[in-house]
Amino acid sequence: MNTRKKPPSSRKRNGHDPNQTEFGILWRLASYPFRLRAGDVIQCSGRLCRVIRVNECAAVVMINRPARDFKTRFDKPVRFQPPPALFRISPQSEVPILNRRPAKTHKAIL
Repeated sequence: MNTRKKPPSSRKRNGHDPNQTEFGILWRLASYPFRLRAGDVIQCSGRLCRVIRVNECAAVVMINRPARDFKTRFDKPVRFQPPPALFRISPQSEVPILNRRPAKTHKAIL
């Protein structure tokens, strides 16, 4: 009979290896270690921005550019809407998050 337990799959590890009981938990996987999350609306330079994606080193943020109005040589009004600008900031940035909803708490069913 084998006393060693099979380690869990990498998807269900949750920071615990049953074969390392003498050391306790050696690592802890955070559920989401970043401050910013994809889909957050933040305020940067007095304008609203949306966070597109986040990883360990950067958060990609999209900001809309203002529309440009001008007249052509023949006095026709023209309006251009340039594409949004993308820039990168730290995922730990201290920026106000405007749309963050509190996490739902799961109640145990009795």
